Amino acid sequence: MPGLIGKKIGMTSVFGADGKNIPCTVIEAGPCVVTQIRTVEKDGYAAVQLAYDEISEKHASKPLKGHFEKAGTTPKRKLVEFEADFAQELKLGDTLTVADVFADVKFIDVVGTSKGKGFQGVVKRHGFAGVGGQTHGQHNRLRHPGSLGASSWPSRVFKGMRMAGHMGNERVKVFNLEVIKVMPENNLIVVKGSVPGAKGSYVIMED
Repeated sequence: MPGLIGKKIGMTSVFGADGKNIPCTVIEAGPCVVTQIRTVEKDGYAAVQLAYDEISEKHASKPLKGHFEKAGTTPKRKLVEFEADFAQELKLGDTLTVADVFADVKFIDVVGTSKGKGFQGVVKRHGFAGVGGQTHGQHNRLRHPGSLGASSWPSRVFKGMRMAGHMGNERVKVFNLEVIKVMPENNLIVVKGSVPGAKGSYVIMED
């Protein structure tokens, strides 16, 4: 199985074998239920759809209720498809846990949605230094972008210029996070380093 859906619990730290303090992120990984199986013959590709996080029936639409009833499970909040060549080994209603997927895995990739920062300037968004000096008529320019380009040619601002704008709230994938600890009894996995998103946000873990 290539991955699981989870929820970011928060950050902590553990001491490694060499005595160094390692910053870690705790993720609740599953349990996830198989709610749909895609096959090459029927859909043109092989994949398995997993569902995670219980919700009450009144918060699920009628089409979703039928979808989950077909899989023999209760309504879930998050649905994600994982490409899998061995989807035939699974069947609707199967439950996958962190022990089934990441028991012997050393490194995983984690996908999440970064925290939204709203509309930000170039100093925070791109790390600009600002215009700086206070002489020669400069004032109130400390965090401004400065000059944007030429005048007579091309008489426009090039596309892709780093400027102020919307920051964060984007899909971010972090590669090769070391698995520090797996706790199957609590459906938890502890990885080294940070994971995109706020506490309680959904993440996708891939092998």
